[in-house]
Amino acid sequence: MHAYAAPLPIISMTSLDSDEGLAQLRHAASDVGFFYLVDHGLSNEAQQDYLALSKQFFHLSSEEKQSVDMIHSPHFRGYNSVGNEMTAGRLDAREQFDWMNEELALAPEQLQYPWQKLIGPNLWPDAMPILKPTLLTLQRKLSDITVNVLQKLCESLGVDRNALDATLGEQPYTHAKLIRYPAQQSTQQGVGAHKDPGYLTLVMQDSQSGLKVERGDEWVDVEPIPGALVVNIGELLELASDGFLKATNHKVESPVQGVERYSIAFFMAAQLSATVPVLALPPELKTRATGPSIDPANPLLTDVGNNVLKGRLRSHPHVTRKHYCDEPLRHLLDKSFAYMPTAEICDDCRV
Repeated sequence: MHAYAAPLPIISMTSLDSDEGLAQLRHAASDVGFFYLVDHGLSNEAQQDYLALSKQFFHLSSEEKQSVDMIHSPHFRGYNSVGNEMTAGRLDAREQFDWMNEELALAPEQLQYPWQKLIGPNLWPDAMPILKPTLLTLQRKLSDITVNVLQKLCESLGVDRNALDATLGEQPYTHAKLIRYPAQQSTQQGVGAHKDPGYLTLVMQDSQSGLKVERGDEWVDVEPIPGALVVNIGELLELASDGFLKATNHKVESPVQGVERYSIAFFMAAQLSATVPVLALPPELKTRATGPSIDPANPLLTDVGNNVLKGRLRSHPHVTRKHYCDEPLRHLLDKSFAYMPTAEICDDCRV
């Protein structure tokens, strides 16, 4: 594994019981914001099986995929065809299937905050009954890995390993995607440059490269390493560490010359109802914590639900128009995002 000239640090899960391993983890998460994770318990064979299942889903007929189109879900779950998601204001050239925690939706009269509309069931295709149990099992496995990494990150920062557990509740908020990047005539935005909004992201890649990470003034290729998961720090963890840990810009370029790329992305965050605390770092780390980065066009919010909803509304304007423009939801949105710079999505809706 270590024979690879890796563009990112390689962290072994089994090394994190040692001070040296924790120091390596702390360096990777604060200096780069991205690393490869190995020895995490999910074999390369199992990952390939999940990616093969993903390919099977995308090979369903257009009609079968449209039956679970995200336009049917006010909770932003389901299928998106190419050109139905935006990043950094531009359309992405990727096809995907999103699922989150499997929950019951709240009745409209129960909604006190607009982010509560994110809570609800997933959409599952009748044509592929194996998808639901398999992806919910994968969700549990990846959730366990991220909680473990989060606790080890807290240890590496010299705070209690359970310092952020209260924000997770019984289980963290999770959001996952099956992703297909179809081949393009020339290099295009598979997904535009962005930072992830949660605590941690795991990415499972096939053999095709395309993921790029910003390091200094250049974009570094994150070549797939068999069996390794790519981990990156999200905005909530940058907030919690007062900027010591870095959420890093990354993007995916579309494959060309008849090649497709498949990946599975898993995003773990605090419960939507949580407010992220700022950890009390030891003095030697606190002096190096420069505060979270500031982007006036995309402000970080410590209330998790609004931070997540902000991203969803901007990424999927077609779903926003259908499910988030009616009263009284519009009133709740105006109240929640009144202090933010706003961009018109449709008529009087602003996020």
